[in-house]
Amino acid sequence: MRVTAFERMIECVDDVLTAPVGAPPVGLASGPLGAVKTAWREVSRQTALQARAVAAFAVSRPASADRAPGEPGAMSAERWASRSEVLRAVSEWAAQELTVALSISEQAAEALLERSLTLVHRLPATLDALEAGLLHPGLLGCLLDKVAPIADDGLRAEVERVLLTWVAARGVTTPAQLSDEARREVLRRNARNAADELARAVRRRGIEVRPDRVDGMSVLTALLTTPEARALIQALGAYADALPRDGRTRGQRMADCLLDLVLRPGESALPPVQVTLTVLAPAGALLGGDAPCEIDGQLVPAEMVRALLAALSGGQVTLTDRAAGAPCADGTATNASSANDPAVDETAADPIVADEAAADEAASAELRALLAEQEDLARWSAQFEDRILAGEFDDEPCDDRPPEGCCGPPTDDRDDGDQPASDSSEPALTPAAPAGDVSEGWWVRADRAVDDAGTAVLAAQQALGRARRVVRTAEAAAAADEAAFQASAGGRVSTAPDALSALRAATDEARDTLAALLGATGGGGLTDRPRIALTSAVSGALLCLTDLPAMRRTGTCGAPACRRRPETCDHDLTGRPGLGTPGPTDGYRPAAALDRHVRARDRRCRFPGCRRPVPHGGELDHLIAWPHGDTCAANLVGFCTRHHRGKHQAPGWTHELAPDGTLTVTTPTGLTAGTSPPPC
Repeated sequence: MRVTAFERMIECVDDVLTAPVGAPPVGLASGPLGAVKTAWREVSRQTALQARAVAAFAVSRPASADRAPGEPGAMSAERWASRSEVLRAVSEWAAQELTVALSISEQAAEALLERSLTLVHRLPATLDALEAGLLHPGLLGCLLDKVAPIADDGLRAEVERVLLTWVAARGVTTPAQLSDEARREVLRRNARNAADELARAVRRRGIEVRPDRVDGMSVLTALLTTPEARALIQALGAYADALPRDGRTRGQRMADCLLDLVLRPGESALPPVQVTLTVLAPAGALLGGDAPCEIDGQLVPAEMVRALLAALSGGQVTLTDRAAGAPCADGTATNASSANDPAVDETAADPIVADEAAADEAASAELRALLAEQEDLARWSAQFEDRILAGEFDDEPCDDRPPEGCCGPPTDDRDDGDQPASDSSEPALTPAAPAGDVSEGWWVRADRAVDDAGTAVLAAQQALGRARRVVRTAEAAAAADEAAFQASAGGRVSTAPDALSALRAATDEARDTLAALLGATGGGGLTDRPRIALTSAVSGALLCLTDLPAMRRTGTCGAPACRRRPETCDHDLTGRPGLGTPGPTDGYRPAAALDRHVRARDRRCRFPGCRRPVPHGGELDHLIAWPHGDTCAANLVGFCTRHHRGKHQAPGWTHELAPDGTLTVTTPTGLTAGTSPPPC
């Protein structure tokens, strides 16, 4: 009996699935909703079966049956190079068969082939999970986009296993949630490639416009870095909220503000607004490591946060850059604010990577030119062969043919007037000796064409050799760069198991810089003092949100003269309050410390499947209504506006909050789903 990769993965996580978890499985339902779930699982199973069948069909249509590159009518080198790697072994005509069989476009058929082959050959455990009903088709996109491109087979299988285990332990998983978790795992385990991709993406920043479906309307798209985009959208929202309500929607007011600010900057009279970005950065990332960070709830690489904080701090902070292994500006903050959009230095791209990319592009261009030349020569050779077989050259005078028994070319002693007229409509036989050149015989021109073809083949082989050397050099440079980073302070920080180990592995300069930033007060580019989040080493749950002065106060006995030096102070700290969750607030609205703690704990709406951010200044809900329930962390949950309304108004729903912050929601039909606070 065949044991699938998914079944092997499930055997490894039996303890996870059988142990009590914060997010109970949704389970099956009765009645019409049960029928919907049964049909949905059958859709998943049939999708998996279709992928296997399409992959089997692709195997029966190998590319070896097509014309080889360079032959007349073969696929061009450019189109072949643009095809996905998994499609290069498949005939280019396989998509047309799917088009006829399924009544879909050829582009859709190519996409179906690529997706099916990727699932079968690069994500087999995902395909097994889809067939078993753990995943549904809507969850495949993020796995195909984030996990399948990982080049290393072992790393790709490990990331796939971790993500499927994560899905199996949850009750509700939406595509957006799985996409976030996939980004987190890829950033954590494949940081170098993520950093290189980010550097290339920054260079693609720009704005484009395209027509909308409705005539007279257009869509303006801006590709920006995450901090730039978050700052821009928050600024436009703040401008729109400052305008009077006049019947326009908030989106319409934001669009009008954008036009006023850009097209009529001196006429709008809009007041300046302040933008607040919440930055969550582990200590290892601030010390030069690879740990992924968050900006307003959006996952970003550590380099992005370091660049943002460098821009806000005036470039005074220097830590280690992941991509280049050289010093770069760095810093940390819980809330970063600027009246202008934060800028990211586009020149921070790795010069080694840029040189490798240029060399690869040059080699590829040379190879494409040589392949095109080979195609031209092959086409000319076929035309020339057809002309010979058609007897086109049999009409030449007999004295222009080699004597019988003569292997070499004859001596051409005729004058130019005896040569036959050249047909200007015929294509030139070779660039060196066109058909109109009557000073040589046709066999000489054919011999020269064969020599030219051999020269082109040799040049192509030399170009391939150079391309292979470029690839080997790039691989060696990448390996050397990775080894150098792993041996550096940033590499030691990245592999540190906890924050204390990361601090020990960091350089003195990095530790001093981090301490200075954590001790900074509000003002300048920061609207609030940077906070330190103490989390559980097991679950990642938030235990306490504090700052450097509070940690210093907690570490002393309370005597004004005591500085609590380990080598001199032996005071008893028993009875000191220590660090922990802020206490309850007397009243309906939480105090500033409690409000900050709950928002840092939840960050996004806690309703199962929702990823909207908790709005600033509101939407913290008392699970047990005040004053029957206390205003404390154990009774407060962050919701978005919509789900906050639903909690109070939707009939038949119940919400329960556990002491560890786990929220369990029960629907009117008895289905249960739970969410735990996201790990910090």
